[in-house]
Amino acid sequence: MFSIISGFLFLLIIVVLNVASANYGYEIFSKLEPNDKLQTINEDPRKFKTGILLVVFEHVVIITLAVTMFVAFSPYNLILGVVWLISRSFEGLIQINNKRNFLGLINIAEQYPGSSGADKEELSNHALSMLKTKNSTFTIAQLLFSIGTLAYSIVFVYYKIVPEILGWLGIGGSIIYGLGNVIYRLKTNSKALWNLGGLLIFIFELVLGGWLLFSWLI
Repeated sequence: MFSIISGFLFLLIIVVLNVASANYGYEIFSKLEPNDKLQTINEDPRKFKTGILLVVFEHVVIITLAVTMFVAFSPYNLILGVVWLISRSFEGLIQINNKRNFLGLINIAEQYPGSSGADKEELSNHALSMLKTKNSTFTIAQLLFSIGTLAYSIVFVYYKIVPEILGWLGIGGSIIYGLGNVIYRLKTNSKALWNLGGLLIFIFELVLGGWLLFSWLI
């Protein structure tokens, strides 16, 4: 039962994140353009807040997924189960904490149009700092994501829980995604490997979610 729930949660995460991005303008990795961001928020603060709250919900689902995956698959390998439970739970928790602070941009955006001179520059710098913190938190969270994904992908392959090619896709995708993350954090500003890993991981989670949700019918 918990494997089926996990499949549903994988797909729910994808849907919620895409709705937040497509319909509410949420940026997974924010552009460091504070003035434009503040203007956009001020035009429709409710839209911005809704997008953030949707993503907070997505982070809660990630933590729930970590638990259901642990219950479903940790009997195969408890150590790797603990690894993905801890890494993916912390991934969700640090993102939730960051989004709570990120909502403060609404207050800054309200003050920004009526400010001038040094006050306006201070608000812009504060917003820029929040955007940088959001991006930095995201990269740390995605490193935890890579570790967690690698852990349960190894279990999938070793114990033949899912089709072998799917398990190897998870292993390869998580390694590439993690390495791409590290390369980016070394200040190279190169996202090529990170983006490739992201594509592989997206395919992996989409197929894995469907497999876990519907494989019992086969």
